[in-house]
Amino acid sequence: MATDFKFIPIIDIGPLLAKCGDPKMAEDPAVSEAVKQLDQACREAGFFYVKGHGIPDSLIKEVRNLTRKFFELPYEEKIKIKMTPATGYRGYQRIGENITKGIPDIHEAIDCYKEVKPGMYGALGKTMEGSNIWPLDPPKFKVLMEEYISLCTDLSRNIMRGIALALGGSPDEFEGERAGDAFWVMRIIGYPAISSANKPEMPKNDIGCGAHTDYGLLTLVNQDDDITALQVRNLSGEWISAPPIPGTFVCNIGDMLKIYSNGLYESTLHRVINKSARYRVSVAYFYETNFDTAVEPLEICKKRKGGAKKFERAVYGEHLVNKVLTNFG
Repeated sequence: MATDFKFIPIIDIGPLLAKCGDPKMAEDPAVSEAVKQLDQACREAGFFYVKGHGIPDSLIKEVRNLTRKFFELPYEEKIKIKMTPATGYRGYQRIGENITKGIPDIHEAIDCYKEVKPGMYGALGKTMEGSNIWPLDPPKFKVLMEEYISLCTDLSRNIMRGIALALGGSPDEFEGERAGDAFWVMRIIGYPAISSANKPEMPKNDIGCGAHTDYGLLTLVNQDDDITALQVRNLSGEWISAPPIPGTFVCNIGDMLKIYSNGLYESTLHRVINKSARYRVSVAYFYETNFDTAVEPLEICKKRKGGAKKFERAVYGEHLVNKVLTNFG
């Protein structure tokens, strides 16, 4: 359960990544320290920064640069990759098209998902069937984003090995049927500057993205280095800023990990308000379970709660589809 945290901790995961292929990784003192910090962050805030993650800073910045260039294009260009039900809800959405709790969000985005081939998950996956649609301009957008997704997938899988240890399990607790074929989602997001957000045709609010929790296991946020807009709610209802720290990702845990942990870890409410006079870019990568996995509390986590099961099982794909169908107006 989240606490009255006042700041979001920074964790050096370098030692964890260095030993991820070692079956005896849990015995390494430096790994144990990283795991201890992950456990504390997941229990107290549900949010943390990671440094020592190994993804080149040049690539992280280039992802943001290309994102900004795309959103600077005329609207007529951007809607060439318009998101529709026919595209499997992949593609571009205009400002105000994404809805959180019934209120239009003041952001535009490109939504991407792991490819779902026809019939792959039967009726469960029908809504999400499709391949990502990438813009031709800026050049190399597709190549760069796919490289970035691959690196984020590997990094997330390795962080989850540390979280598995933090919960008292084996490093591969989230492999196999749970997340051995992990689904992923990526949202490439642009938040207008405060001066341009409330034009006459815009919805009358200043919330870039309304308060919500994420759906899956783990989120990696790549945000602009010089604009503070992400806010996380603590137990008392205070909104704690998550300012950008160059060279880090902001990480947070999602609803499926909350269930797996039997409530030991919280998927914390967060929102985005861009009060800057400049356009803000953020690229959020979401690492999920296998699409058709039925998620329920781990035995090790039930024991830590005296044997009580706090959550019923949830099928990740159903959870995602329900969110997708209610998030867009």
